[in-house]
Amino acid sequence: MEIDQKKLHIRPALIGEWEPAMELAWRTFLKFEAKDYTREGVRNFEDFITDPNLERMFVVGKYRLFCAFYEEKMVGIISLREKSHISLLFVDARYHCNGIGRQLVARAKYYLQTELGESGMTVNAAPYAVEFYHKMGFVDLKPQETRDGITFTSMIYRF
Repeated sequence: MEIDQKKLHIRPALIGEWEPAMELAWRTFLKFEAKDYTREGVRNFEDFITDPNLERMFVVGKYRLFCAFYEEKMVGIISLREKSHISLLFVDARYHCNGIGRQLVARAKYYLQTELGESGMTVNAAPYAVEFYHKMGFVDLKPQETRDGITFTSMIYRF
């Protein structure tokens, strides 16, 4: 589905948007990433996004979450932990290949530069996302690894 870019906007998530954001993450994870994880990894990911402590950190501003909306529908999310580490980046499957992921990363970069004075960001990229992050300018920090059933490549993007 091709979208009208004028109808897409990205902004910080509101308190009531936490649950829909995590539901989007879960649906998208199951569709694209779960196949690369062990059963333990899938369970650990689900435990992570349903952890009430994570939601509390979001509520008090220690876990930044930005949402992309297309015609008022949430179609993508990006979150940051430990200031500059991308924790979650998901775009609804129906909206893939429209530049939404790229724009979410750009919004996070803008926030990190202008509000926190950061000069880079990191991510533990799932196998499905490695190519995307490379296109965005991220470089591998070390080879792919698996921890707690979750397979990822540690990457960094300096700006």
